[in-house]
Amino acid sequence: MKRITLGLVLVLMSLTIGLQGCTQKKASHGNRQQAEAIRELGEAYMTEENYTMALRELLRAKQLYPDDPYLQNSLGLTYMARGRLETAVIHFKRAVELNPDYSPARNNLGSAYIALENWDRAIECFEAVKDDLLYATPYFSLSNLGYVYFRKGEYEKARAYYREALDMERRFPRALHGLGMVAFATGDIDESIRRFEQALEVVPDAVNIYMDIGRAYEKKHEYSKALNAYEKVASMAQNTSLGDEAETAIRILRNKW
Repeated sequence: MKRITLGLVLVLMSLTIGLQGCTQKKASHGNRQQAEAIRELGEAYMTEENYTMALRELLRAKQLYPDDPYLQNSLGLTYMARGRLETAVIHFKRAVELNPDYSPARNNLGSAYIALENWDRAIECFEAVKDDLLYATPYFSLSNLGYVYFRKGEYEKARAYYREALDMERRFPRALHGLGMVAFATGDIDESIRRFEQALEVVPDAVNIYMDIGRAYEKKHEYSKALNAYEKVASMAQNTSLGDEAETAIRILRNKW
């Protein structure tokens, strides 16, 4: 997604609107330019997480030029952020229909299917993306495949995809975290802690990984370390469901220890 300031987008919009000509051909070109400028305004709101304003501008752009795959992808991302997953799928699919080589949109479609727990459709998307030699970040799709197979309980496949992602990006935290989750699920607690620690070296503010390493330390009866991890989550994720979960874990652990 192109990052652009709101002020610059407004200038681009005023310039674009002034370019509309008299003939049908010029008007069509002008509408397209205007739609792209409005889309960029919507995307600027997306970067600010103002999804209400983003959606308003993106829908305005859609009225002028609905066959823009980048617009359809941005609409999908906005609806996904608003929890409208089925609608997001419609727009991601439309983006891919308009541009079959648009791998980021296909990857986003797979992510929407993950959120819907439609694992088989997600696999189809990520398999296609990982085979795209022009896609700049294939380790994302490989890691996504690892997550899907982890959720399906196919741990060896999950481990293989996470490792393949790390072959491409050695310190990719999602793959490191994923390998830790696979190790935890298969009973290798020491390996899970090692992988969680590696991931935290890259993303030291990842509260979900602190929660997972806390569970691993607790499983290993290293209660002091577990308590320390849970307390970090409670402090960093106040007034969230994860923070509440950490508070509960702290109370249970203190009663046990």
